[in-house]
Amino acid sequence: MSAPLAPVLRLEGIEKRYGPVHALRGADFTLYPGEVHALLGENGAGKTTLMQVADGLVRPDAGRILVGDTERSALTPTEARRLGIGMVHQHFTGIPAFTVAENVALAAGWRLTPGPLRERVRQAGERIGLPLDPDLRTGRLSVGLKQRLEIVKAVAADARILLLDEPTAVLAPAEVVELLDVIRRFTAAGGAAVLITHKLDEALAAADRVTVLRRGAVVLQSVRRDLEPGELAAAMIGGEPAPRSAHRAPQHQGPPAVRAEALEVARESGYGLALRQGSLEVRTGEIVGIAAVEGNGQRELLRAVAGRVQPLRGRLEVAPPVAFIPEDRTNEGLIPELSVTENVVLGSETDAPWIRRGRIDWPAAERHTAELLRAYDVVASGPRAPASSLSGGNQQKLVIARELARRPRVVVAENPTRGLDLRATAAVHERLRAAADSGTAVLVHSSDLDEVLELADRVLVVSRGLVAEPPSGRGAGREEIGAMMLAGA
Repeated sequence: MSAPLAPVLRLEGIEKRYGPVHALRGADFTLYPGEVHALLGENGAGKTTLMQVADGLVRPDAGRILVGDTERSALTPTEARRLGIGMVHQHFTGIPAFTVAENVALAAGWRLTPGPLRERVRQAGERIGLPLDPDLRTGRLSVGLKQRLEIVKAVAADARILLLDEPTAVLAPAEVVELLDVIRRFTAAGGAAVLITHKLDEALAAADRVTVLRRGAVVLQSVRRDLEPGELAAAMIGGEPAPRSAHRAPQHQGPPAVRAEALEVARESGYGLALRQGSLEVRTGEIVGIAAVEGNGQRELLRAVAGRVQPLRGRLEVAPPVAFIPEDRTNEGLIPELSVTENVVLGSETDAPWIRRGRIDWPAAERHTAELLRAYDVVASGPRAPASSLSGGNQQKLVIARELARRPRVVVAENPTRGLDLRATAAVHERLRAAADSGTAVLVHSSDLDEVLELADRVLVVSRGLVAEPPSGRGAGREEIGAMMLAGA
């Protein structure tokens, strides 16, 4: 009987905190040579963070990392490359102005000798079944070819361990099949691969073993052949009840403030449709929750309702004014270099009381901002403090305060409590409920299904660009909604 293979990568007891957020809770992970290991979990479960620890991009607070015979408490990216680890990131890292050959050379540390470099890059792509034209500018590549380039870059750098973060999120079905075949060939030749994914069908089709993370902790580790789809779904979604009653009793529901019919919205990348035939209504006084796995079209739906993107086709009616609470507060919600007051003014309507005859009454604006800071418990040195001086959670509270203070008829909220502690989260929930009780229509998405169930009067599921209401309607529970989310994911 042959001896069992030694692991090529082990992560043991990995802990990582970001302020109040416990991203990883003693997570263990083992990867063997020749295997595809699927790493699954809901949004925010800690999948990417765990693999970034292995890639040297995140320094853990505790735990140990073993790559073959090498043991470390933490790695640097340079050490990870030297040990044969390559990470294929969800967001492309190629430099658009460079050619394919130049990007590969930059990643692999090759010399920029034009003739030999082009041939070397061509051979690298063909060797793993992902041929690329070395002379093409990276910025002109399709999404599928950009993903192909990311893998070629990692392999060209002599990676023996591939960490692939949602590599199929932007690929067409035929490209997905091709990519999974490439990963299989890589591992058959002696490599090892981790496939970070939300998609059960891919994990079941491609993986030899599966690990599931939930809220930073490992809740399942198993050989693929011992698993059924329902078991995986239950591990990912969990069986805990929502912390509050799943459905709020609306005070007053009126006519629709949002009506969408057969909306089609392009992906942010510009390639293909993110939302297909999307239809929904949100009535005044109602909170409608959007449940979805990342990348299924919910982001584009919310931005279309908020007026940030234009639908390609379909009908969309939204009662103004509309408040938008984006998940990326730094790049979309605030201008960090400006003061708190300036950020409040920039997000205000032209009829705000501190705007008189087209001029800003700054003392009045500062008084209003100071009132918002007190009312929403935003910790800042004062209304003149730069927004960049606020913590992430206080930046988020500032965005929410500004948007709700406008007394909007529609609120679109995307992960509104991301980065907030329990007390601040409860306060935001109460603010959104109060807005609905006053007659505002609220459309909210959260990566945390429990939060959606806690807040919403009614839940819609967005999966593969389609919007659907659970067959059970308002009485739909966690398992039914979770199954709908994962069925199309």
